[in-house]
Amino acid sequence: MHQYLDLLRHVLNHGHERRDRTGTGTRSVFGYQMRFPLMDGFPIGTTKRVWFKGLACELLWFLSGSTNIKPLVDQGISIWTAWPLKKYLLDHNLDLPPSDSDKWVAHQSEFEELIQNQEGFAQQWGDLGPIYGKQWRDFMGVDQISEVIEAIKHSPWSRRHIVSAWNPTELRQMALPPCHMFFQFSVSDHTLSCQLYIRSNDLFLGAPFNIAQYALLTHLIAHQTGLEPGDLIYTIGDAHIYLNHVDQVTEQLSRKPYPLPQLRILRKPKTVFEYQFSDFDLQGYQCHPVIKAPVAV
Repeated sequence: MHQYLDLLRHVLNHGHERRDRTGTGTRSVFGYQMRFPLMDGFPIGTTKRVWFKGLACELLWFLSGSTNIKPLVDQGISIWTAWPLKKYLLDHNLDLPPSDSDKWVAHQSEFEELIQNQEGFAQQWGDLGPIYGKQWRDFMGVDQISEVIEAIKHSPWSRRHIVSAWNPTELRQMALPPCHMFFQFSVSDHTLSCQLYIRSNDLFLGAPFNIAQYALLTHLIAHQTGLEPGDLIYTIGDAHIYLNHVDQVTEQLSRKPYPLPQLRILRKPKTVFEYQFSDFDLQGYQCHPVIKAPVAV
């Protein structure tokens, strides 16, 4: 993962300070690309622990077409809770504390308990609007994931193996417009490569998740189409470090990386939509301890 660490250094050294939607402020550069050869190892961060279960289950949630946080919350995954919780607090004229405060944690715990246990609550407050899963599986009636898999199988030479999450007609209904918004597959020499365009990337919290998640997606599509995983090409529009993450990034850069692990997929279901987390075996994952940082909402 030296490519990712080089990016962090580049943004720290050459980025420009900017205001942003969250009010936190960032140091950012516009336009950056990394390439990860997937046969060299699974590109998951080793200079801090990256939660493989969280990113894998989130990917399976996208593939299911769901846009409600309940399936994630039921698995102990809170990565999308902040957005509906913020809306819930504002709509009820409740205090909106900082996302790294004890009061926020208490609000989140209470909110997730209601999502899990109170009938109708998740339906009313847990939906995020037509975000990734909706667009992947039902972009104005088109199941893009099914179609791209069939196209790879039957026209591997095509330059149209594309999935888009950016649907301008539904952006205003989304809790958060897509960051990882567009990806394209390419087949060459019996390998499948994927290029992702991500319009805006929180480099400390978001990028390690996104890199590993799209590597996993490439493995799954390759597995379903009888191909070997090739490269993940990761292209960023606005690559930024939040100003309240600079100390954490500096600590991460002081650590020596471990070798990358290998991913084994233990079962091949009939469709890409039937994988379960138990089908994935990340072998030899060594990493430094987690480094915590607040999420900018």
